[in-house]
Amino acid sequence: MAYKPKAPATLSAINVIPMADIMLVLLIIFMVVTPMLQKFVSVEMAAVDNPSDMKDADKDDAIVVAVMRDGKTYIGKTQVAKDQITQQIRDQITGRLDKTVFVRSDGRAHYGDVVGVVDEVRAAGVDQLGLLTEKTKEKGGAPPPPPTGGGN
Repeated sequence: MAYKPKAPATLSAINVIPMADIMLVLLIIFMVVTPMLQKFVSVEMAAVDNPSDMKDADKDDAIVVAVMRDGKTYIGKTQVAKDQITQQIRDQITGRLDKTVFVRSDGRAHYGDVVGVVDEVRAAGVDQLGLLTEKTKEKGGAPPPPPTGGGN
């Protein structure tokens, strides 16, 4: 009689620990890479109740000028001096059919800085100018009902 070893019992549960490890690594990779995918500098834009949709501002070839709260200006991700904005914009819109420029300004930027940038952009021969804003966030739904007057 020959010796026949017994096979161990099969385990019917799925081992999910390696999958969880892979998912955590992918999450970390996406968290690191996502900020690098932004095309423009980050600006806390002014909030308004009913903004207009400007889908062209998300295009890859859109010209976006950002005005920071400290007065610095950027075209895309490149910092530009205010006296060079007109020339930079003029160079970028040369030969384009759509001569639209979008301005993203910080909600706490000085009004004079924003108006100065708009004037510089207009001096470059821009046909259309869009001011980008964010929609105001709603606070928790409907307001509470008024108190009932139960007293005399």
